[in-house]
Amino acid sequence: MLEARELTVRFGGLTAVDAVSATLEVGELVGIIGPNGAGKTTFFNAVSGVLAPTSGRLLLEGEDLTGQGPHRFAQHGLARTFQTPRVFADMTVASNVNFGLQFAGRRHRAQDVPWALRDVASILGVIGLQKQAAMPASAITPSQQRLLEIGMALATRPRLLLLDEVAAGLTEGEIEAMASLIRRLRDELGLTVVWIEHAVRTLLRHVERVLVLHQGRKIADGLPSEVVRNAEVIEAYLGDEMAEAGG
Repeated sequence: MLEARELTVRFGGLTAVDAVSATLEVGELVGIIGPNGAGKTTFFNAVSGVLAPTSGRLLLEGEDLTGQGPHRFAQHGLARTFQTPRVFADMTVASNVNFGLQFAGRRHRAQDVPWALRDVASILGVIGLQKQAAMPASAITPSQQRLLEIGMALATRPRLLLLDEVAAGLTEGEIEAMASLIRRLRDELGLTVVWIEHAVRTLLRHVERVLVLHQGRKIADGLPSEVVRNAEVIEAYLGDEMAEAGG
């Protein structure tokens, strides 16, 4: 579905993403982990059109979109969230979701829309914010704002969803609820999902494949049970305790 070929992003003399190649297949739930500064969000920015790569190629559903802007990736069914939720604070929760639907309406015929994403009420049901529909986005909790941003992304009716640290700042219970929602998005809506997260233990329990970045390079790509035993990953990021937990 999405293929990055030798993707490189440089800022002056700093190489933030260093010749990373990765392929995402339809229906996968993939996690991306790595230390702070590993290049995870920069990689997301590049594969969603927010940043133009310095070199390398990006193919989405077989079409070369290298250097294209976010709108072109969105037209091909890619949606994403950000580390800090980007919601319209003065608009109601329902209006925020409706904003995404206005964009999606230009791309989808009614018969192609998943039942769970058919309207604002349905999407609010998916993310669990029905009771907050009439509240301004500024009045809901930070964890609910993260859910709302996911709802706004879902409103564009994507096929590929990129989630950037959606569990950041959440309680342990909220993190587990978020992970369960992410699984449902893949299992029930058939989305391909890529999830960056620092809540590594939770992520490893839910994803099927893990990509590990360190200093801009991809140092591992495989099953969670394999990655937690990878010597380079343990040294760079996870530590022996996590390797034992993965056993």
